[in-house]
Amino acid sequence: MNAPTDKMEHPTVALRLQQVRKTYGAFVALHALDLDVPPGEFLAVLGPSGSGKSTVLSLIAGLARPDGGHILIDGADTTTLPTHKRGVGVVFQNYALFPHMSVFQNIAFPLERRGLSKADVKHRVEDVCRRVGLAHAMARRPEELSGGQRQRVALARCLVYAPSIILMDEPLAALDKRMRNQLQNEIRQLHRDLGTTIIYVTHDQHEALTMADRICLMNNGKIEQLATPGHLYAAPETVFAAEFLGDSNIFECSDVRQKGDLLEAEVLEGRIMLQGPARDLASSIDAFLVRPEKITLRPMEDDGENVNSVSGPIKDIIFSGPTTRFVIDLNGRNLIVDQVSAPEETLFSVGDRVVASWTWSDCIALTLGKKQ
Repeated sequence: MNAPTDKMEHPTVALRLQQVRKTYGAFVALHALDLDVPPGEFLAVLGPSGSGKSTVLSLIAGLARPDGGHILIDGADTTTLPTHKRGVGVVFQNYALFPHMSVFQNIAFPLERRGLSKADVKHRVEDVCRRVGLAHAMARRPEELSGGQRQRVALARCLVYAPSIILMDEPLAALDKRMRNQLQNEIRQLHRDLGTTIIYVTHDQHEALTMADRICLMNNGKIEQLATPGHLYAAPETVFAAEFLGDSNIFECSDVRQKGDLLEAEVLEGRIMLQGPARDLASSIDAFLVRPEKITLRPMEDDGENVNSVSGPIKDIIFSGPTTRFVIDLNGRNLIVDQVSAPEETLFSVGDRVVASWTWSDCIALTLGKKQ
């Protein structure tokens, strides 16, 4: 491995990955990856199975060794250090609790291994138990706890020795929706209170969008896009990013032209024209995205075939409480439209022909993927 560069040029970086690579035989789990995480950030590493997100966490934790590159934590090269010398804490999906120990003993274990006095251990354990709502359960064993309580124990055991970075590997995946939402809020609040750097691996887009300061979206061992949740949702760069976060209407296109501040292209076999904000390398644009909630509907009064406007019959109407989804048939392909549910019955019925339209600013140009 080459020596790490710029080791102390960025003291505000809590974690730095420099050209980190990992292979398993012929399979490339992680291509040369560069990533900087500032102190106190909540970074969600998001992606489907096999995208490389768990590999990233394993390498940071020291549970696996990279085949190339360097891992720096607080400016120090930790690439070859064992896990216990990296100053990181890990919270696993399966809790990894000691079944024969009480809650207090499980949480105290890492402090005792570090040689703290009994008085200091007692003070720290009681303090963290109050923070995570376990003060009433310190004498219980894991088998006596609910899944949510066990996950709190695992989190408390990590928080108690104040690691500089906390790594979370799908920590809420085994919980039901109500408990998952509750713990999401609690973890977010703990992060705000403590200011600890958190790397949170998940395949759940809702968790990433609601909890993280930034999202590192992984695909095939590479970073597809790194951005804030709002930016990643509103301005995805690739078709993969657009489809992975939220519902999407994607129109494949070719022969994209730039006219001033706009990009335009014909889609649906030339039947309609799309226009969207200009972006770099117009020649690499492969598709346009329109989010379902950005589309408006009106009754069919003309052919509706113009710029950023399509027409067709309503194929289905799906009421889901706060929103109602309309599925429009565009000669064999579906257009999804989401609107705020009205207190009265919808003006439209299945079979009605409607015009769906959107503004040019909500028509986002995409590439098929990273050109590497």
